Amino acid sequence: MRRNYKLERLQNGETIKTREKGNSMLPLLKSNQYHMLAPITWQEAKVGDIVYCKVAGNFYTHLVKAVDPRKGCQIANNKGHINGWTRQVYGKVIEIL
Repeated sequence: MRRNYKLERLQNGETIKTREKGNSMLPLLKSNQYHMLAPITWQEAKVGDIVYCKVAGNFYTHLVKAVDPRKGCQIANNKGHINGWTRQVYGKVIEIL
């Protein structure tokens, strides 16, 4: 299994500078645009936050569309596609560079 350095560093309480490929978050976040991720839990996430999370086995840096005390956070890209519900939220975008 491949190591997920972002996940490891966020779980260790580190704030990290990272980037990802893809255009699903345009115009908020461009492909390969650097951003800062700070550790967060799903209970701290708010609607409209951009979070680093795991949904159905895949990691995403996507938007929180809804929060439910039983289900966790509903995750979606900025094009309207809903990825699903998760409680596996590890980081929040605190700055887009």
